Amino acid sequence: MFDKLRSAFSSAVKSFGEKELKEKDIDEVLFQLEVSLLESDVATEVIDLLKSDLKKQLIGTTIQKDTIDEFVKTSLRQSVSNMFDSAGKIDILSGIQKKKEKGDPYIISFMGINGTGKTTTIAKFANLLRENKFSSVIAAADTYRAGAIEQISEHGKRLNIKVIAQNYGSDPAAVSRDAVLYAKSHKVDCVLIDTAGRMQTSKNLMDQISKINKVVNPDLKLFVGDSLAGNDTVSQAREFHNYTKFDGAILTKSDADARGGAAISIVKVTSSPILYLGMGQEYKDLKVFDKDSFLDSLFGPQESIHEISTPPKEKPQQQPKQKEIVIEEEKKVEKQLEPEPKIEPKLEPKLEPKIKQEIKTKPVSKDQDKDEDPFNGIETKDIEKYSDLFDVPPPTSDSEARNLAAKIRRWISDGRPKPTKEEEKDVIDEEISENKDEISEEEKPKKKRSMFGWMKK
Repeated sequence: MFDKLRSAFSSAVKSFGEKELKEKDIDEVLFQLEVSLLESDVATEVIDLLKSDLKKQLIGTTIQKDTIDEFVKTSLRQSVSNMFDSAGKIDILSGIQKKKEKGDPYIISFMGINGTGKTTTIAKFANLLRENKFSSVIAAADTYRAGAIEQISEHGKRLNIKVIAQNYGSDPAAVSRDAVLYAKSHKVDCVLIDTAGRMQTSKNLMDQISKINKVVNPDLKLFVGDSLAGNDTVSQAREFHNYTKFDGAILTKSDADARGGAAISIVKVTSSPILYLGMGQEYKDLKVFDKDSFLDSLFGPQESIHEISTPPKEKPQQQPKQKEIVIEEEKKVEKQLEPEPKIEPKLEPKLEPKIKQEIKTKPVSKDQDKDEDPFNGIETKDIEKYSDLFDVPPPTSDSEARNLAAKIRRWISDGRPKPTKEEEKDVIDEEISENKDEISEEEKPKKKRSMFGWMKK
């Protein structure tokens, strides 16, 4: 079941996991998802909602790079789940029990076009009521289709259920009223009305459904649609709902439905829940629609996905490093978290091809302890390496120490690059200028200061 729809969602999830998540890449994957969902008979209203929800979830969100695919799957699953939740639920058996306690029959009207399996579905529903210890009577109100009365009567004989019928061409509303009167006089729990199948574009026939509803005032109006008809079923549901505002839907032939888009689409366009699925030809093959089982068939069993939120301002010392991806409109920034309790990351775009992050130290407040070590959190080997590479003299004041610590941290965040030739030349020229009276010409390009002395002090 639902192989095509499941494949559409799976492909989208995989694409998000493989691409760089800039806004244009998100739009590209969403377009591919839209095409796949259209091929799975998903209504455009549903597609627009899914795309909008997913884009809102992704843009501006911080996600661990190795969990992007699961994040997308969870977002899509939640969006579909919300559609079903907004449609609500109907407990038909509880409704029948409440009416039974009052001494009144519970009336259900079934509607839909010919060929959807409506009459067979009514027989299945009558069997479901019998299994739950409720009695029922069927009104053969389809007085137009040849063989319709014989068909429903045969089902009644097999199930040992009374069928109220008149001649072909009789008023369907009168047949329905007779069935309700029979149920009241014989203490029958439920009346099932089989209306004539009709195209949703036939106004005269659609008006007859409204007449039946006015005469018997059913407690529940159900639309019966063919899952295999795809977008046609969605269109039928939309038109029937405009005329009758049905309360729920039953989808037949769901066991053979490879696309699965009709269920989501009907729920969205009519705001009515899917109550049952026809899963075969036997009377027992009418299953209660279960949202969680449906979602599992599309996305697999739900897994707990840990989303990464914005890092806290103060991070505990020696926190393990981890890479995050911040998805923003038209840019992606990768940042390296250092084990710093007193440093906040700040994103500043550069002009290089890759977007890097510069980390600036917090300004030290006046009340801050003067003896605080500005190199706290920086490994000794990094201080030594930076000093040797850039020929840095020992700091002579707290201000110089803090500035040097900030440079080392920025150097670490940039990946510990080696100095360029121009930087080496500037260092050597500066050294020669400062010490021209103390060193020989051969020593000038080679002399470097050691960091060990001042660092140990």
